[in-house]
Amino acid sequence: MARKPGRPEVDAPDVAALDARHGHLPAVRIIELAAAELFRGEVAAVSSFGADSAVLLHLVARVDRHLPIVFLDTGKHFEETLRYRDALADDFGLTDIRVIHPDATALQRADPSGRLHESDVEACCHVRKVEPMARGVEPFRAWFTGRKRHQAQTRATLPVFEAVGPRVRINPLASWAPADLADYMQAHELRENPLVAYGYLSIGCFPCTRPVEQGQDARSGRWAGQAKTECGIHLGGLEQSLGQERHHE
Repeated sequence: MARKPGRPEVDAPDVAALDARHGHLPAVRIIELAAAELFRGEVAAVSSFGADSAVLLHLVARVDRHLPIVFLDTGKHFEETLRYRDALADDFGLTDIRVIHPDATALQRADPSGRLHESDVEACCHVRKVEPMARGVEPFRAWFTGRKRHQAQTRATLPVFEAVGPRVRINPLASWAPADLADYMQAHELRENPLVAYGYLSIGCFPCTRPVEQGQDARSGRWAGQAKTECGIHLGGLEQSLGQERHHE
């Protein structure tokens, strides 16, 4: 999808300035600022409807329940996650859930048996997550995520505003600790993903997600036993896929 004519781009120094100016603000104010001023009409939220997704989605709904919510259906989700998605959308009155799927042709070529994760987890993540998510966020100048610094060492220095090529990824909950999330969930009586009760503290595709053992970080149950800690959406893979889409426009 082509970028809107006249749409201003941002670069890394611009985004660093945004982070310095606004990154300390309360999460709801960051969402308000981005949705109403900085990226009005061109911002979405990305949600996995995972372990603590209710917090970001509730904050978004407080600001604008009509804001687009991009959900990536990889074809490998737990059924509990899909039911939770629908329940939260109803709880919060979210009106614009945009479900993105892997490209059927690419999936048939790369993973006809549905077992690619057993032999090449990186390739599986690319065809089921990175490329589809690039399509999902491509229409927007910016998007919110629920990532937090406490989740893993790879996120320890996570900024609130960060550049992804000419776009901006916004992490309003970056500084929130587990206690902050728990307090917010309790104060607003938010339902949690039912898998949390079974020790799933970070929830992705069912073949590559395990309960977290006591004392481990929240993402230790993802790709357990492998060096992999991120699917690629939040690393360079997404920017690369977006760049390829621009190249073929």
